Amino acid sequence: MSIKTVIDIVVLILIVWFLYTRLKPVKGLKNLKPEDFLNETKNNNKCIVVDVREPGEYKRGYIKGAVNIPLSQLQRRLAEIPEDKTVLLYCQSGMRSKNAAKVLRRSGYSNIAHLQGGVSAWGYKLTHK
Repeated sequence: MSIKTVIDIVVLILIVWFLYTRLKPVKGLKNLKPEDFLNETKNNNKCIVVDVREPGEYKRGYIKGAVNIPLSQLQRRLAEIPEDKTVLLYCQSGMRSKNAAKVLRRSGYSNIAHLQGGVSAWGYKLTHK
């Protein structure tokens, strides 16, 4: 086997591993469709809605009642998220909210859901500052 073939195989394995780690389901995370997410925000008074997008994205439009805690700041701002509430996460497409859910799970949070497809799939009115 040539060295080029070995390198190609290693690169392919790394790409597959990277994709798997990014796309695999997060244990204990509920995936909510926009309608279910909206109902949860309206009917669950024991929830907090967290927008994990960056501040510039948040200012362009956010779900009413959401607090902006960017994924890049989440670890150091965990104290702002009560552990006894349902945490409803969203981002632009659903990828960052899944990563945020991983951070929260590792930090002891258990009741976590996210907006499947993010605000790109939302379809309802967004609030603007």
